[in-house]
Amino acid sequence: MIIIGLTGSIGMGKSTASKMFLELGVPVYDADAAVHRLYEGEAVEPVGARFSGVVADGRIDRKRLSAKVVGNAEAMRDLERIVHPLVHRMERRFLADAVEKIRPVVVLDIPLLLEAKRPQAVDAVVVVSAPAEIQAERVLARPDMTKEKFDAIRARQMPDAEKRKRAHFIIESGYGFDHAGRQVAGIVRATAGMVGTSLPQRLGGGDRNRGTR
Repeated sequence: MIIIGLTGSIGMGKSTASKMFLELGVPVYDADAAVHRLYEGEAVEPVGARFSGVVADGRIDRKRLSAKVVGNAEAMRDLERIVHPLVHRMERRFLADAVEKIRPVVVLDIPLLLEAKRPQAVDAVVVVSAPAEIQAERVLARPDMTKEKFDAIRARQMPDAEKRKRAHFIIESGYGFDHAGRQVAGIVRATAGMVGTSLPQRLGGGDRNRGTR
């Protein structure tokens, strides 16, 4: 089984690319969606105990939690210490299920894959990227987003240029859905062809490639 690590900075189009993989029949583990489920379940008690006032109607209010951790490195570290082990457990369940069902290719959609130094957990790193002006336009159009919040989020993320250097495949999302869709399809074809080969053979000795057009 080939494990694709899908990542990209905020506003780069990673969620759209993730849906494209799903539409092509590739199972996707969405780390953000896993966190959403945890904030309605087993993470409520420990997160609520650490951050007062963030629980509402039996679930974590993400807006209140964001106000407490964005821009506060110590608070963010505390939150990660609580949530990351739970997220990793859900990821292991996803992979075990994929092995049982003999899936040839799966995607781990992890926003901070490279920041968390986890590329060794995947066979190929796919970075979704777009020009900085398009990124800013997309993000600042979101409800409740401010330039200060955007800057704080970007400060936690590896610069896009550095992510591109570390990618095995790059999806350029700034040229429309059709262009991105062709790149995703090319990556699926390329990674499906990796099954049964050694890791150096799979990735051409470390060469990096853009998604097939």
